[in-house]
Amino acid sequence: MELWKSYTMNLNGRLMVLDRPLVMGILNLTPDSFYALSRKQSEEEIAERVAQLVAEGADIIDVGACSSRPGAEDVPTEEEMTRLRHGLKLLRQVAPEAVVSVDTYRADVAAMCVEEYGVSIINDIASGQMDNRMFDTVARLRVPYILTHMQGTPDTMQAAPQYENVVHEVLKSLAANMKDLHEKGVADVIIDPGFGFGKTLEHNYQLMNRLEEFHLLNAPLLVGISRKSMIYNLLKTDPAEALNGTTVLNTVALMKGAHILRVHDVKACRECVEIVRKLTTCDFEGGSRFKV
Repeated sequence: MELWKSYTMNLNGRLMVLDRPLVMGILNLTPDSFYALSRKQSEEEIAERVAQLVAEGADIIDVGACSSRPGAEDVPTEEEMTRLRHGLKLLRQVAPEAVVSVDTYRADVAAMCVEEYGVSIINDIASGQMDNRMFDTVARLRVPYILTHMQGTPDTMQAAPQYENVVHEVLKSLAANMKDLHEKGVADVIIDPGFGFGKTLEHNYQLMNRLEEFHLLNAPLLVGISRKSMIYNLLKTDPAEALNGTTVLNTVALMKGAHILRVHDVKACRECVEIVRKLTTCDFEGGSRFKV
């Protein structure tokens, strides 16, 4: 199976070519994200974080205002919109040309971010299952859509996730939703297996071990494992100590053909990408053993 294929995405009339792995940097506007150091709320904190993401080489900035950690308290739509308007206004002042995605499962929030602030990508952890208007809204907005697999909701997803075959079931679910999106006219779909979203530690590592099978869906592949519990629970640490494990798994994901890595630590991820690209493109004597 070929582990690397280039794709293109239409970003509000601007063509983005995915001919190399991209780094998506996280901007959290929440007071309760699982990784405390990623929480940014004051104007100064948000502006500094945006400047840092740009300086460290983020290709995309992913902005979220509603925590999706297991057991997270639900945020009213109005509050999510208020947080995003505050953050996106500052982001556009600091980095007006940045490619921005918004992390939301609500159709009205997605529309507001695209129409008022020129957001280019919708990142929905729920695959449209928490707002049945999402697919139609994305089709109307004509923006790329990140389709993430999640079993349950943030309130319930880690209670007792069960699968007979996690890889096959996640693939089947993503394929069915991709079909619906394409039939509605959504041209650019990015797939995300949803590490940590309704999966046990074993499920997560089974997905990573067979990540290359997701290329069967013929779509760009996003991996988001940054500082997640599949790292710190295995190593008996915490999110603050999970950067090394994140880099290891990002390397594995790149070797299996990931197109986009969603991370808290852009500099470390950018270095990881450059090293893996060197391994995969350098003309070593006898040829490179790595092909992505």
